[in-house]
Amino acid sequence: MRSTRRPGSTILYAGAGSPRPMPRGPAEGKAGCVFCEIVAHRLPAYIIFEDDATIAFLDNFPFTRGHLLVVSKKHGARLTDLAWEDQMALIRTLDEVCRRAERLSPDYNLSLNAGANAGQVVFHVHFHIIPRYGEENPFLVSPRPSLVDKDARALVAELSSP
Repeated sequence: MRSTRRPGSTILYAGAGSPRPMPRGPAEGKAGCVFCEIVAHRLPAYIIFEDDATIAFLDNFPFTRGHLLVVSKKHGARLTDLAWEDQMALIRTLDEVCRRAERLSPDYNLSLNAGANAGQVVFHVHFHIIPRYGEENPFLVSPRPSLVDKDARALVAELSSP
């Protein structure tokens, strides 16, 4: 897969200053969606990868150094809102960007929050790649209970059929 970069994209290089403004592009996506604005290059971002279907950039509110977001250029709140081809484009970009994140640390969390109860804040499908450096895991809030056979069987019955 070939990475392309639009003129005016904000890229952070060693010694670079703050993000520079991006040129205004045509209106796409959903009005008021911060990720649609970044995709359209109307808001600045520290972009590390971009192709025709996806964009990856540093999270402005990182859990750890190098926390990245991989975003579809098509607006949809959930992965299942996207066409199959757009889902696969996200997976291809995740592969590329995870390999780049491994330059920072061999360990990382890869997550997708779907819905407010799952912690989704920006309702435009995106994955988080969070490099880990041995710090306390922010996802481990309390001990997790063991799966009970009765619950497991009910879940298998509920989830197995299409």
